[in-house]
Amino acid sequence: MSNSSSITQFLLLVFRDRRELQLLHFWLFLGIYLAALIGNGLIITAVACDHRLHTPMYFFLLNLSLLDLGSISTTVPKSMANSLWDTRAITYAGCAVQFFFFLFFITAGFYLLTIMAYDRYVAICKPLHYGTLLGSRACVHMAAAAWGSGFLYAVLHMANTFALPLCHGNALDQFFCEIPQILKLSCSHTYLREVGLLVVSGFLYLACFVFIVLSYVQIFRAVLRIPSEQGRHKAFSTCLPHLAVVSLFISTGTFAYLKPPSVSSPSLDLVVAVLYSVVPPAVNPLIYSIRNKDLKDGLWNLFQYILVQNQ
Repeated sequence: MSNSSSITQFLLLVFRDRRELQLLHFWLFLGIYLAALIGNGLIITAVACDHRLHTPMYFFLLNLSLLDLGSISTTVPKSMANSLWDTRAITYAGCAVQFFFFLFFITAGFYLLTIMAYDRYVAICKPLHYGTLLGSRACVHMAAAAWGSGFLYAVLHMANTFALPLCHGNALDQFFCEIPQILKLSCSHTYLREVGLLVVSGFLYLACFVFIVLSYVQIFRAVLRIPSEQGRHKAFSTCLPHLAVVSLFISTGTFAYLKPPSVSSPSLDLVVAVLYSVVPPAVNPLIYSIRNKDLKDGLWNLFQYILVQNQ
């Protein structure tokens, strides 16, 4: 038995028994990480530089790209370094910092996705009030609320989780410091406080999910009443990418935190964690740009500007 006061580092999951798997893990994560950096970086640059994209929808998309870059940069580089250098260690303080920032970015991202659902609802169901309800000041306040709520949520969880005495060693069966894995190390009679906080958090996430669902019910009803096929297509093209991102995030995150212990295994936990923490930041730029003409035009203009500058 050990306690948290005697733990100076945690041991993260890596494939120490086979060097080939370590290197495969490194190159796979490197590819995903570079895709996330390039994709989100291009969206941020295009939205910031193209005045035609200075609208509430793209303002929120820029914030989402920043949060995606933050979340994947919190976990993946350390995991890549461990695989490359054949080590498992992360310091106690490093684990706490990683825990905090990952929770901060991913929670703020979910709140921002909820705000983006409201943006689409107002744009399609109340277009005449769009400028009033989503003015520049209102957009800044909503984005700040998402970032601030994520920060507060992360502070509460970090303070609560790392105050728990740890009685079951220091090995985490995950590639980053994840809440369920740390709770497995805590004493059986002390982790209920954190579980209670997770239950409260679950209700907040459920409220956001219900809001998103109700918003899209109203959106689809309004879209189906649009007489022209071109109008319906344009409306769907702005809504479906957001709905796809929300569905990917919620389905994988819910399964990761609410799956029954009977179906839990290290390999399954690893796959699910990759799906909800690593894959979305890499594929979100593709999802948002593949059917968005304005964003593709902005990216094309950015490429042309870079080519002209390099000539």
